[in-house]
Amino acid sequence: NFGEDLLACVRDGSIYYWDASAGLGTRSVELSSLSGSVAAPTVARQVLISDRDRHAIAFGCNPENSSVQDPMLIRFSDQENLYDWAATATNTAGDLKMGSGSGFIQAVETRQQILVFTDTSLYSMQFIGPPLTFGITLISENVQIQGPNAAIAVDDSVYWMGGDNLYIFNGITNIIPCTVRDYVFDDFNSSRNKKAAAWL
Repeated sequence: NFGEDLLACVRDGSIYYWDASAGLGTRSVELSSLSGSVAAPTVARQVLISDRDRHAIAFGCNPENSSVQDPMLIRFSDQENLYDWAATATNTAGDLKMGSGSGFIQAVETRQQILVFTDTSLYSMQFIGPPLTFGITLISENVQIQGPNAAIAVDDSVYWMGGDNLYIFNGITNIIPCTVRDYVFDDFNSSRNKKAAAWL
């Protein structure tokens, strides 16, 4: 949600924008096709709005001035502006590159930060203000997550289903003791892991 408007993404596909003022009879359109859109990503794995500072963020997206998707790239728009993604000295748009892993899996926002999972690592992404806008810190390596919906934030903690355990991050990464762990993981079809979902 961006106010009453919506930003949506088909995983490894286009980013779409729906303007609520146009009414329910109007379809969403590709963000990059909108009049006034500057350097908006054309492909991404996930998008979200950073609630604290009002930036649109695209994960696993194409770099500015390129149409080739980079699975480890994070880009963010100018503050309070879904249209302007061109990084300049006069706005807060920019990008970050993760170095550990081979691809972005999921991002989850908490009250204090955005936790970003790759296929092998966990990062913390925080708003730090101009000129860098966001900072990113590697929290844990050798961390797995089952799929793009397998983590959920509850207040400042994040829970997720890993490759062989259930985990919590609440300042540090810990395994959650689980009496049915063997039952769940011994019978889990890992070829369908993208269907794993966490919810309240």
